[in-house]
Amino acid sequence: MDIRRRVGLNLKRLREDKGLSQEALAFECGLHRTYVSGVERGVRNPTVLVLARLAVALDVPASRLLAEEP
Repeated sequence: MDIRRRVGLNLKRLREDKGLSQEALAFECGLHRTYVSGVERGVRNPTVLVLARLAVALDVPASRLLAEEP
């Protein structure tokens, strides 16, 4: 699986597990909702700094966004 798709699927799963909307997560990270949507769909290529901001907002290690999980 493409790394962008994997990050997107992990991000969406973790966000939904926390009960956050894309807009709420984007606000916490200082990002636009459409950017978060693009990352979740695997069409945006987030920087390491953006991955770190997303991980902090989700209260998970950044490695969870890269993990090969079902």
